[in-house]
Amino acid sequence: MVNRDNALFLLVGLLAGFLVGYLAHEAMAGIQPQRAAAGAAVAAAGDPHAGIAGAPELGGAAMPDLARLREVLERDPENREALLTLANMNFDIGAWSRAQEYYERYLKLDPADADVLTDLGICLRSQGQTDAALARFAEARRLRPDHWQSLFNEAVVRGIDQRDYAAAEKLLVEVRKLAPNNPDIDRLASEIERLKSAP
Repeated sequence: MVNRDNALFLLVGLLAGFLVGYLAHEAMAGIQPQRAAAGAAVAAAGDPHAGIAGAPELGGAAMPDLARLREVLERDPENREALLTLANMNFDIGAWSRAQEYYERYLKLDPADADVLTDLGICLRSQGQTDAALARFAEARRLRPDHWQSLFNEAVVRGIDQRDYAAAEKLLVEVRKLAPNNPDIDRLASEIERLKSAP
């Protein structure tokens, strides 16, 4: 009977831990805006293979063809569209280190892409590398001062990760000027307020 009670206690603990982790993930997903990199709009439209020859059609919708994209890169390691498509696909499933690898390869070819720099910063942040993430956001803003996504993500790091609420709130004032009425900004502001009031 003791073993059965211990097993039940362990199961309840595991379920509670999973639930807490899931809720934390959902809270962050709720305030993170869509991926900034070129191709996000294409992916949202249901065609992750725009510009990639040989994308298969299954059931009338384009399906990711990893083997085909890898073949493209084997033949042409500097194929920007294949690199970006693979980076974005890995980003979308939370495969942060793999997405990081593809974004970094892409940036060697196009180091002035503010969207990709921002998405790379999100990958780095998701792996706990907040200083490196902030450097990518700053570089994106240096290239494009009106790039609200990089400013927004800096506010996420400052407010959520570093608990520097004053800095985050100051950044959000600037983000609102660049992207007025964006609901992601309100969600992040609410989350920062919640964290400020938490014991």
